[in-house]
Amino acid sequence: MKTFKGRVIVPSGDGKEVSTEALVSAQGFNTLASFQKALMFNDKTAKCSDQNNPGIFGKPMAGKALCLPQTIGSTTGGMVLFCASAANRQPACLLFSKPIDSLAAAGAVLAGVFSDNPMLTIDSLGEEFLAAVKTGEKIKAGNDGVVEIG
Repeated sequence: MKTFKGRVIVPSGDGKEVSTEALVSAQGFNTLASFQKALMFNDKTAKCSDQNNPGIFGKPMAGKALCLPQTIGSTTGGMVLFCASAANRQPACLLFSKPIDSLAAAGAVLAGVFSDNPMLTIDSLGEEFLAAVKTGEKIKAGNDGVVEIG
């Protein structure tokens, strides 16, 4: 089991630890491109629709631990994360290897305040975290910023 410590941006809604499967994006995560079809066509599993992200394209994002370096793309990124959360199609948690970018932070905070489905959001886990975690592995993440792989 590998353990990493990051900074909590948004705690889990119920105060409990999140335990789920990892979904790893080794590259910048385009929020709009990834969630667009799920939000437009009512895909409850929120399959990633970003064909430019081959590591996660077509894979369900809802309920997963989305492990990524940072988000990229449109200024609508924060609102897309909020809308995914409001529609109950959000990842269980967002785990960033780098410091969170302002657009993702805005979406995570909006979801934490204005939806019933906040996403535990932790950043600054380090490049070692992203190198260590693999899609499908079990992840445990807590409101103390500790993330366990395995």
